[in-house]
Amino acid sequence: MIAKIVVAALLTCDPALAALFTPRHAQLGRYEVCTTPDAIETVIAGGGLAPAGASIDALESLEAFGGAGSYDRSRLARLYGGARVRVARGWTESAGRFESITLLSPYPDASLSRLNPGTMVIRWTLER
Repeated sequence: MIAKIVVAALLTCDPALAALFTPRHAQLGRYEVCTTPDAIETVIAGGGLAPAGASIDALESLEAFGGAGSYDRSRLARLYGGARVRVARGWTESAGRFESITLLSPYPDASLSRLNPGTMVIRWTLER
């Protein structure tokens, strides 16, 4: 539990990134996009943000970020320049709360002009 609190405290949520990489109007639940300077392995090992032992895949940028957001797809593809995005996905459910979590590393800044080390956390939450 302490690891979960420590990792969560290091997250910085960014509405500009949420506007780019999540649906404009979620029909159910809510989205948030946060970042941490920690490596994707550290985030997974810390627990709480992704199931422990979640696998990390290397995906093309457009596959990793999907088609739901309003981001400029060609600009994102140019930014990554063929480099792959490391992605881990998972979900948790407890006490009437369902969360789907996607971790992406490295991640773009909101202007899609540079890649940041660390990890972007896209979280979709549904309270039941």
